[in-house]
Amino acid sequence: MDLNTVLEVRDARLGVPPSVSWGSAPWRTGDAWLGGGTYLFSEPQPHLRRLVDLSRMGWEPLTRQPDGSLEIAATCTIAQLSRFARTLRAPAAPLFEQCCRAFLASFKIWNMATVGGNLCNGLPAGPMISLTAALDGTALLQAQDGTLRRTKVADFITGAGRKDLAEGELLRSVTLPARTLAARTAFRQASLYGLGRSGALVTGALDPLDGSLAVTVTAATVRPFRLWFPTAPDARELRDTIEWTVGDGDWFDDIHGLSAWRRHMTLRLSEEIRQELGREAGR
Repeated sequence: MDLNTVLEVRDARLGVPPSVSWGSAPWRTGDAWLGGGTYLFSEPQPHLRRLVDLSRMGWEPLTRQPDGSLEIAATCTIAQLSRFARTLRAPAAPLFEQCCRAFLASFKIWNMATVGGNLCNGLPAGPMISLTAALDGTALLQAQDGTLRRTKVADFITGAGRKDLAEGELLRSVTLPARTLAARTAFRQASLYGLGRSGALVTGALDPLDGSLAVTVTAATVRPFRLWFPTAPDARELRDTIEWTVGDGDWFDDIHGLSAWRRHMTLRLSEEIRQELGREAGR
């Protein structure tokens, strides 16, 4: 779609303040960061006047850190993440491809959409939210003056389409810790129709060191809920924890699924994950 209110597309490397090493154009009202552009160009954006293009920043898409953690650049595309996951030697590797395939995406979107864009849209069905929240990811955010701060992905998304970003602030990357990359994972997804948008997406991550279990609820809720259990729970404990944690107003409701159906499927899929990973944990 043409964005006929946009008057300028600016390279983010231009106009860099001396104190900022990563690049930034001075921010003003009507600006938006441009990553892959698959959302920006999908519908009218009458409030926008300028796009600040991140595509030439040269950030390494995926980097294994010395401590074993994995840093995913905001500009990493879904296609790049999928290709990397096929070579990743870690127990959690299957979850990457499962979440990539949960994308409702054409060939063009698959190769252009970015991990950062999916997170910053904050849509309940965003599968990169599901992936990074499930693996206890930490988002690195950078302000216009170069100031850095970090926040958990599960806290970064605050509601449907809402995120913890200040004006002009940029999501630079997401880091997944080595410990969760070593976790045994499980994945369940439900949609109203084949290859449709996720109505409920639940993941599980079993810690190999202490046997703790994290169950992460997304798509069915307005924001991700990562529920941590010191040991694999029984069926009643899991159900009660979900019911106590996810309030009535937290269940999402739209054309892709009523809130009652999303709640029902979340409870069902969570129990399947508990049984799958609980057997490995000896529960």
